[in-house]
Amino acid sequence: QVQLVESGGGLVQAGGSLRLSCAASGNIFSASVMGWYRQAPGKQRELVGTITIGGFTNYADSVKGRFTISRDNAKSTLYLQMNNLKPEDTAVYYCRMLWPNSWGQGTQVTVSS
Repeated sequence: QVQLVESGGGLVQAGGSLRLSCAASGNIFSASVMGWYRQAPGKQRELVGTITIGGFTNYADSVKGRFTISRDNAKSTLYLQMNNLKPEDTAVYYCRMLWPNSWGQGTQVTVSS
């Protein structure tokens, strides 16, 4: 049983920043690849980026240079720092654990123009 809980979403003006957190229950966090996904209204869920157990990251082209994924294994927490937000970043953001496959409930990010 793994529970992932996102927090930090909200309403922000274009050009602003938000920091999302994903807290994981249990002691398996440090042994799993983690990822952030998002789903905008009327669109399919898409990958934002991933982070390996060792901390190596990979990002979608749409967020490269603006978003940063990090993890604190001691705290079993995943982070998504979002800078220079754009209206097209508006979506529900989800935290995912790869092994075992688990999803958070999602947190809404809305970027106004």
